[in-house]
Amino acid sequence: MGQRIAVAADHGGFELKNHLAAMLQEAGHTVVDLGTNGAASVDYPDYAKKAAHGIVAGEWDRAVLVCGTGLGMSMTANRVAGVRAACVSDTFSARFAREHNDANVLCLGARVVGIGLAEDLVRAWLNAESSTEPRHVARIQKIDTP
Repeated sequence: MGQRIAVAADHGGFELKNHLAAMLQEAGHTVVDLGTNGAASVDYPDYAKKAAHGIVAGEWDRAVLVCGTGLGMSMTANRVAGVRAACVSDTFSARFAREHNDANVLCLGARVVGIGLAEDLVRAWLNAESSTEPRHVARIQKIDTP
């Protein structure tokens, strides 16, 4: 069953974002593209906040955010209560971000990972299930409690 997935990027990540959006659509997901769609310089926090607030509001199930390193997007998204954004560059971390930390936002660096690895990271994260083990649930509750 497909999920509702928002994608967003700044100017450094828009090409990879577009590629991943097409991949997600082909896999049967409903993709909401929040921009940007060009090389003109934009501010990544604007796009990260839009995606993060949509997660909390229930507009989409997950989000994939792309900037040059993924770090700015993850820092910004994690400022929104209820968002658990993970910046990853290896499949083990992508999978465990979902399994152990219930990450609802995946952040990638277009200048850090190539297209093939980015696809693998998104697949690893999407195919992982969040753990229902009490220790993981308790830790996630601690993350979400101010």
